[in-house]
Amino acid sequence: MNRSKKWEQESENKSKKGFRLNKRRILMDALLLAFSFGVGCAHYPVNQPIKEVRLDAGYRAATLKTPENSDSLLLLLTFSGGGMRAAALSYGVLEELRKTEIVLDGRKRRLLDEVDGISSVSGGSFTAGYYGLFGDRVFEDFENKFLKKNIQRGLVLRALLNVANWVRLLSPAFARNDLAAEYYDRHVFEGGTFGDIAARKGPFIVMNATDMTHGTRVGFTQEAFDLICSDLSPFSVGRAAAASSAIPMALTPITLRNYAGTCGFKITEGFEKTFEGRDISERGFFLQNDIVPFLDREKKPYIHLVDGGVGDNLGLKAVLDRIIVRGGVWGAMKGTPMERVRKVVFILVNAETEPDPKWDRTERVPTFGVMLASYSSIAIDRHNEGTIALLKDSAGSWADEIRTQRCNGGVVSTSPGGCGDIQFYIVEVKFEALKDEKERIHFKRLPTALKLLPEEVDKTRDAARRLLAESGEFQRLLLDLK
Repeated sequence: MNRSKKWEQESENKSKKGFRLNKRRILMDALLLAFSFGVGCAHYPVNQPIKEVRLDAGYRAATLKTPENSDSLLLLLTFSGGGMRAAALSYGVLEELRKTEIVLDGRKRRLLDEVDGISSVSGGSFTAGYYGLFGDRVFEDFENKFLKKNIQRGLVLRALLNVANWVRLLSPAFARNDLAAEYYDRHVFEGGTFGDIAARKGPFIVMNATDMTHGTRVGFTQEAFDLICSDLSPFSVGRAAAASSAIPMALTPITLRNYAGTCGFKITEGFEKTFEGRDISERGFFLQNDIVPFLDREKKPYIHLVDGGVGDNLGLKAVLDRIIVRGGVWGAMKGTPMERVRKVVFILVNAETEPDPKWDRTERVPTFGVMLASYSSIAIDRHNEGTIALLKDSAGSWADEIRTQRCNGGVVSTSPGGCGDIQFYIVEVKFEALKDEKERIHFKRLPTALKLLPEEVDKTRDAARRLLAESGEFQRLLLDLK
C-alpha cells in the first residue's frame, strides 16, 4: 500500500514538473514569436505615390501664396543648420521681425507677416517647420516645447527605456532616426503634415536634406516629390525634420521609396536642352545631372536622406536652384504675383561655428572626433562663403534681367513704380558680426547638439535680435520702406 502511494506521488510530481516545463516552453515560443513578429513588422512609414502630376495641387509655392502679403515685397528667410543654437538663432530673428512694424501699400503691418518663404536646414528646420504649422503660436510654446528641452536626452531615453523599441531597432527597415522622427512627430510637431502647412496659408516652408549617395539637395516640396511620383501633402513634418537633421554616423538616414516613371513627370524642354548640350560651364547642367538618377526607379528604388548641411548648410540653394530650373530670375517670376515685386529681401540666418584653436598649441595628434569635426566645419564654412558670394554676385544681374524684361527695350525708369524699380537686399545674421570678441567667440563655439542650457538659448535669441536690428542692410530696407 505504501509503495502504491509513493508511486502515485512520484507520478503526480513528474506531471507537475512536465506541466511547468511545457509552460516555460510555450512562454519562450510566444516570446520568440513576438520577437520575430516585431522585427519583421517594424518598418519606416512609406511615402505615398501619386498617379499623375498636377501643377495646380499639392505642396507648391504657386498654390501657397499668402493672400494678405503685398505683391511689391518678396521676403525670403534662410535658416542654417547648427543644432539647438541654430534653432534659437532663427527663433530670435522671428521675434525681431514680429516687433518690426512697417507701412506697405498704405497698411501698417508687422514685417513678419510679409514673410513669403523660409528655406531651412537641420536645426533651423525645427523652427521653420513649427512656424509653418502653427504661425504665431511659435511664440507661446516653442521655447518650452523644444528650445529649452533636452531633446537629445529624450531621444536616448526613448531608445533605451522602451524594450519594444529594442526589438524594432533590429529590423533592417527601421533605425535610430526613425525613432527620432516619431519623437519629433509626437512631441514637437503634433502629427502635422505638409498638407497642414498648406492649409494654414502661411509662408512656403522648404525643409532641406541631402541624398546620401549623390550629395544632391532634396527639398521637401511637391516639385521635388514629382520626380519620384510621390505625394508630399500627407508626409510628416517631423519626419522631414529628422531627415534634415540626420547627422551622418550619429543618426541614420531617412528613407523614401522611389516611384519615378509612374506619374507622367517630364523635365522642362529648356532644362533638357541644357543637359543634352553637355555644356559643363552652365550651372543648369550640373543641376540636371543631379536630377537624372532620381528618374530611374530600377537603379534607384530607394532614396536615403541625410543632414541638409552636407549639401548646403545655409538653405540658400533651394532659392538658387529654383531660379536655375526656371531659366533665370524672370522665368521664376513671370506669370506669378512676383512680376510686380519692387523689393526682394533675403535674410540669411547663419549659426556658423569656429573650431577651438587649442590644438594649434600642442604637438599631440588630434583625436579622430576632433579631426572629423574640423573637416566638417571647414568644408561647410568654405561652402557657405561661396554660396553667399554667388548670391551677391547674382543679385546685380538679376536686377538687370528684371529691368530688361519689364521695360521691354524702352526707357528704364527706376523711380517708384517704374519698370526699372527693383531692389535687392541681402541681410546676414551671423555671429561674426558681433562687435565684442569674447561674445563672438562664445557663440561660435557653442555645441551643435540638440540641447542647450536655457540661459544660452536666451542669450542666442537676444544676439539674433541685435544682429538683425543693427544690420546696415536691414536698416537700409526699413528706410526704403518708409
